Amino acid sequence: MKKTILLSGLFVSLFISSVQSQYNKAARQNVIQEEVSVEVYDESTESYKVVKELREVDSDVFGNAEGNQYDLAVDGAFEGQTIAVLHLYTGEGFDFRLPTEALKEKGFSVYRWLNNPPTAKALDSALAKSCQLWIISSNQRKLSEEHAKVIKNYFDSGKGVYIWGDNQPYYADANYIADYLIGNDMQGNVMGDQTVGLLRDGSKSGIMPNHLITTGLQNIYEGITIATISAHKDLTPIIYGSSGNLVTAAYEKDGKRLLIDGGFTRLFIKWDTAGTGRYVKNAAAWLVNYERFGDAVLAEEK
Repeated sequence: MKKTILLSGLFVSLFISSVQSQYNKAARQNVIQEEVSVEVYDESTESYKVVKELREVDSDVFGNAEGNQYDLAVDGAFEGQTIAVLHLYTGEGFDFRLPTEALKEKGFSVYRWLNNPPTAKALDSALAKSCQLWIISSNQRKLSEEHAKVIKNYFDSGKGVYIWGDNQPYYADANYIADYLIGNDMQGNVMGDQTVGLLRDGSKSGIMPNHLITTGLQNIYEGITIATISAHKDLTPIIYGSSGNLVTAAYEKDGKRLLIDGGFTRLFIKWDTAGTGRYVKNAAAWLVNYERFGDAVLAEEK
């Protein structure tokens, strides 16, 4: 019995260590501080001495910690992993170039279907080689029930799904798949175009602190015109918009992970505004569901 307990403890310790090897030490921190050496004058000895103290790390022009070491995942951590993207809305120059470049920093490659989905069989085959699926909705439903069944099987297996919609009516497939998977949807058209900070002191807009997805973020751009995610008992709020509406939420239950988002304009409009690149990288790292699959997920495509 003692051997079993010891081996079990060793396994847990090794697993935690393995997870930590994929994540930066800043994981879950929004306001990131590091120990620095500072020279101070000691009046009692009338001399200078070096002491250690915590100071907030340097920030970019938007107030977020500067440097990829403050993202959730280590650069290159997910080398060889593919994100499948059903890119069903490609208007207004939405070419997914900027998200692709950001995701590449963490090792991800991106495979997209543009404007129309493949057959359900082809989707199933491609998902078998992918670590997660992103769905970017158009204003008309393009996914069939056969597609939905494939996506549900994928989701139920523990693979991550990111559902992106935007202002009415650009959530046709977002609502269809969100309802099919977790019984949820998004509605409406709210003017955003603002940067929101951390949720604190009773604020009604902002970023959920101390979540893996919001690592290194104190400020984030909400998108232009955005839809509002409906309330759901199993959703964790991630971003509330400047109007107090829920823009982004996370589902994590029974070993499954999903994000639902009412602001896909963040992926191509004002990309260089606060936090978008880091958010996209963090979201993808979280959706890998490494805490469940461990190194097995990293070996799938090798």
